[in-house]
Amino acid sequence: MALLPRNRTPKGDTRVSQLAARQAAQNDAFLREVDDALREDEMFGALKRWGILAGAVVAVALAGLGGWLWWQAHSAHQADLHAEAFTIALDHLDAGDPDGAMAQLGPIATGSDASAAAARLMQAGIAAKQGRAQQAEGLYAAVAADSGVPQPFRDLATIRNTALRFDQLPPDQVIATLRPLAAPGGPWFGSAGELLGMAYLKQGRKDLAAPLFGGIARDTKVPESLRARARQVAGLLGYDAVDDVGTPQNAPAPAAPAPAGQ
Repeated sequence: MALLPRNRTPKGDTRVSQLAARQAAQNDAFLREVDDALREDEMFGALKRWGILAGAVVAVALAGLGGWLWWQAHSAHQADLHAEAFTIALDHLDAGDPDGAMAQLGPIATGSDASAAAARLMQAGIAAKQGRAQQAEGLYAAVAADSGVPQPFRDLATIRNTALRFDQLPPDQVIATLRPLAAPGGPWFGSAGELLGMAYLKQGRKDLAAPLFGGIARDTKVPESLRARARQVAGLLGYDAVDDVGTPQNAPAPAAPAPAGQ
């Protein structure tokens, strides 16, 4: 007599297990669909809440990038135009046509950038050579007082304006204006120092002027023509400005005398 296997599952139980597994799978699929639907609703809700703001931020960012690119291209184009105008102005000057040069520089000489400052300095130089000192002084003074202009342009305008008005200015004013620019080793030591030394001479202070001219004569960074003038003046004042005497170069400028009454 054959015996049934001890672990054999009845057919009814297998069927029930299969149905349960199928039901569980259907439930899992349904839950996943519900979860996906909820996530989709949350995403659309977030887009509704923040979509306009996010779109505005993106639009502003794109507009800013476009504006920056446009400004870069515009600045490069303006720089090319200014360079061309300067070249044409120099051509007019070489041809003996200062009025044509002034006309070329006019459109550039507005604003507070380096190109405008350079154009105004050139206009001032042309006006001074034509004998229009008042116009030149006004242009130099405007550049020197413009805080938006790079400092080297302002310093150069100050020196040239002082040189133009030197005979009309009191020595004390010349000294107060130029002494900060006449520092040994500085970029303006030669040009500002020469005027400063002449102001000392107008005060009768040869003791201050002579070593200053000697320092200019020894400074190899100063143009040779200016060094030669300074050497001559120093010699006339009895100051030995020859380099082989062992005196160190770039002798410091003497201190300005205190104003009378102090």
